[in-house]
Amino acid sequence: MNSNNQLDLFDNKNHTSPLQQYLEIEYIRDFINNNESDALFDSLKKNIEWKQDFIKMFGKSHLIPRLTAWYGDEKKTYTYSGITMTSLPWTKELIAVKSKIEVYSKIKFNSVLLNFYRSGSDSVSWHSDDEKELGEEPIIGSLSFGGIRRFRLRNKEDKKQIHTYELENGSLLLMKGKTQKYWEHEIPKTKKKVSGRINLTFRFII
Repeated sequence: MNSNNQLDLFDNKNHTSPLQQYLEIEYIRDFINNNESDALFDSLKKNIEWKQDFIKMFGKSHLIPRLTAWYGDEKKTYTYSGITMTSLPWTKELIAVKSKIEVYSKIKFNSVLLNFYRSGSDSVSWHSDDEKELGEEPIIGSLSFGGIRRFRLRNKEDKKQIHTYELENGSLLLMKGKTQKYWEHEIPKTKKKVSGRINLTFRFII
């Protein structure tokens, strides 16, 4: 444990898989304080150009169980699950948040995928952020606002190896190195009453 606000996932001695070395994650609680986080949640909920895309599964189209938006530098497109997103221009708030993460992480980002989980019925299924446009070892800066939601990581080869974390308001999760190559992640549905959550995942598109 590096500090009260930062978790080092490698401190857990119960995980002995040789692939554990490829899980490189840093979690910072209170990266943004509660008051500022609450204000950002309200502003993003109101001002972001949210949309709900369709995804094809087994030959049928289904609404994605969450709202999404894609912002970034000009002409930074992103394709996942058959959906191609063209970047909207940065807002002042997104630039400010991006700069704060860049100062901490020493990493430059040029785009951000936003997800709005309106209730426990909204989710994202198991996946890795390993698209070609993200490069060989993508670094993802994931910032959470609003209600706490469960975040799970699963080893691609040993699917019994799962880590579960509760992502808190104003927290930052950095996924680095070979994490996307060897691990996948999800936000599962829940029947518990949970508040809405907005997640910003900052990326660098090549």
